Amino acid sequence: MSEQPRDESDDFDEIIDAETDRDPDLAVIEAGSRTLRAQAGPPQADAVPARPLDPEVDKALRAVETELATRWGETKLDPSVTRIAALMDVLGEPQRAYPSIHITGTNGKTSTARMIEALLSAFELRTGRYTSPHVQSITERISLDGAPISAERFIETYEDVKPYVEMVDTQQEYRLSFFEVLTAMAYAAFADAPVDAAVVEVGMGGTWDATNVIDGSVAVVTPISLDHTDRLGSTPAEIAAEKSGVIKQDATVILAQQPVDAAQVLLKKAVEVDATVAREGMEFGIVSREVAVGGQLLTLRGLGGEYDNLFLPLYGAHQAHNAAVALAAVEAFFGIGAQHARTLDVDTVRRAFASVASPGRLEVVRKSPTVILDAAHNPAGAAAAAEGVSESFGFSRLIGVVATSAEKDVKGLLEAFEPIFAEIVVTANSTHRAMDADALAAIAVEVFGDERVVVEPRLDDAIEAAITLAEEEGEYAGAGVLVTGSVFTVGEARLLLGKG
Repeated sequence: MSEQPRDESDDFDEIIDAETDRDPDLAVIEAGSRTLRAQAGPPQADAVPARPLDPEVDKALRAVETELATRWGETKLDPSVTRIAALMDVLGEPQRAYPSIHITGTNGKTSTARMIEALLSAFELRTGRYTSPHVQSITERISLDGAPISAERFIETYEDVKPYVEMVDTQQEYRLSFFEVLTAMAYAAFADAPVDAAVVEVGMGGTWDATNVIDGSVAVVTPISLDHTDRLGSTPAEIAAEKSGVIKQDATVILAQQPVDAAQVLLKKAVEVDATVAREGMEFGIVSREVAVGGQLLTLRGLGGEYDNLFLPLYGAHQAHNAAVALAAVEAFFGIGAQHARTLDVDTVRRAFASVASPGRLEVVRKSPTVILDAAHNPAGAAAAAEGVSESFGFSRLIGVVATSAEKDVKGLLEAFEPIFAEIVVTANSTHRAMDADALAAIAVEVFGDERVVVEPRLDDAIEAAITLAEEEGEYAGAGVLVTGSVFTVGEARLLLGKG
């Protein structure tokens, strides 16, 4: 059996706890968090679980994380679902025990998955949700009934599938990857629950993604833009070709607004497999939206009719578009379409949207000054975040804290944020993939000019420096801080600011 090469992919490699266990900078994060936690106040319960309080459970979870971290992504190998298919076979095909909604795209997948999950749950379906990467805890990736599974259940699920994983390892040229094992755990946990519906986000792409051993009755494609171009393609059309693999025979395809060339590829694939297509802006979409305190108020046109007075406690036009896509996907799941002129119960839809949370997506984690976290890591995501901040927050002065992964389009991301940042504090997160702070500063100076760039190599110092800069405006001047650039960065910032 060949040893699997290490892969640097966002979506297969983001094991924050396992990485920081081996990284001496974790101690820096935990020490730095004491000051920032005191400023931010006590942590609040949310959708991101903290480490287990029981030391024995925490030890067992760390052991599982360590074992998973010895496995690497498969994107440097010939693309294949052979290994995950073999594992599903010996597990008894758990992914076929429930209907599913399969989500791909470049940006907005996790928020859309959370909205779909909330809608299905509101209609009294037991749900399973699989998303990646995680913000802080690996257990976030697998949710049942709207909440991450417990550490104990995560450990039990791993131990249940481990003998089968080892069996398949011996039969394949390469060992199963981290993402393949975790995908199998999710599908097994959903079957064991059992769930009425699974909401599954791809890790990367579509056709060769490990999640693609399911046949979703509904396939969702969120907006496609350039990201992972070394693996998925250099144009939206090439990326769409890979992502179109989630579109299966006779499925219903829900398409968010797409670049023209990407849309053409997706529509062609739908025709080939006789899938039904619903397009944002054609069969469904946003009728109206207004900025509201704590979010926005929407009227959406679904596949069956209009839904008004929907409060969504998330910021930005991009989240309204995600909501329209999520609503259409759930309508399609329930068989509502142009031929069936009916709607879902609007009061239930209202309750569902009002309950949605999406950690790390324009998430306010502190007041006075306001500190916002956003996991934007590519230019399209940064542009959406910048627009959302400008629309929803009346900052007189906004300080950016940015730490990115080295392989990203860093200049494009910084250019998207330049119009809204008065100053930028460049830094680095604790992962091995982080761009060096000085290297990031050199790019930032090209975009912002030397006088607007501050360098702080440690993230805790960077956040503290940005808060100090914001406070120079005075308590009531309306300055704020936006921490962004990577899911890694947001996860560590949440820890530093007492959110986990």
